[in-house]
Amino acid sequence: MKAPPLILGLESSCDDTAAALLRGREVLASVVMGQNTLHAAFGGVVPEIAARAHAERLDLCVEQALEQSGCALRDVDAIAVTSGPGLIGGVLSGVMLAKGMAAGLGIPMIGVNHLAGHALTPRLTDDLAYPYLMLLVSGGHCQFLIARGPQDFTRLGGTIDDAPGEAFDKTARILGLPQPGGPSVEAEAKSGDEKRFRLPRPLLDRPGCDMSFSGLKTAILRQRDALIADQGGLTRQDRADLCAGFQAAVRDVLKEKTRRAIALYLQETPAQPMLAVAGGVAANQALRAGLEEVCDATGLGFTAPPLALCTDNAAMIAYAGSELFAQGITHGPELSARPRWPLDQTAAPLVGSGKKGAKA
Repeated sequence: MKAPPLILGLESSCDDTAAALLRGREVLASVVMGQNTLHAAFGGVVPEIAARAHAERLDLCVEQALEQSGCALRDVDAIAVTSGPGLIGGVLSGVMLAKGMAAGLGIPMIGVNHLAGHALTPRLTDDLAYPYLMLLVSGGHCQFLIARGPQDFTRLGGTIDDAPGEAFDKTARILGLPQPGGPSVEAEAKSGDEKRFRLPRPLLDRPGCDMSFSGLKTAILRQRDALIADQGGLTRQDRADLCAGFQAAVRDVLKEKTRRAIALYLQETPAQPMLAVAGGVAANQALRAGLEEVCDATGLGFTAPPLALCTDNAAMIAYAGSELFAQGITHGPELSARPRWPLDQTAAPLVGSGKKGAKA
């Protein structure tokens, strides 16, 4: 029996530079170089700095992945690369490297949607059968999807403004916590009282699966300012209680919207109904626990990839590329870098996107 192809994956859509080697569902190597120290002084990711770092590090990631796997470059059968959506300078860095390597090695190249990489990760880790319900919840995106194939997704709803990861980061900045904000807020929330502050649960009074977290972030800002005005500053307990209240509000919104998404998904009468959650925010244990409660109550199975595969990585890109490659889908020199690339091509763009444009 012929061995599955050896796929080299490249990921450079935001502030993690990554390369991985995958054969079938076996991750032979996965290298991720983060950029937190490069952006720490700016309170967020600076696109120009990120793009330069990707250009400097991508070949180093490939070298390390080859060394870890014990494979040689000549063994690679195809290259899968994130070609969008993301910060265009970083995406372009990866696409240009993939083009050069594919041409030099004389092997196929597959352009992969970064969001599809996250959405297909449960198939890499758990061999999940189509169709399944996917909650993709990351720094820049949050949407409910029915996944029926590597290019067949139906969006049931998503964020109309800040994604949860953005809201976590902004809340951390408001409260003087270090970036990335997700782990910082989660750590503070462990010693906090989630019921102390009355925070909004946006859009729960409206039908559908769309979400909004911008108003929640603003509510945190106002509570902080009120505390400072009343007592001249924030205590450690104030900060912990605000974090706990914020996290609980996000959890409650995701739980209710997940119930609604499950009702729509079950209309497809899947043989093995499953909810999968992926993306960086999926690492939050409180949010995971809330989603598991919903699945237990509605009879769905629940799965979430390990932490290393929730955040941006190239193994997920290699796997998504392998599914496309198995269908005979490859790309040539015409492959372009795309800052926006919705998974559901038929859905209308989500509104309320502000300076960053329509959400994917």
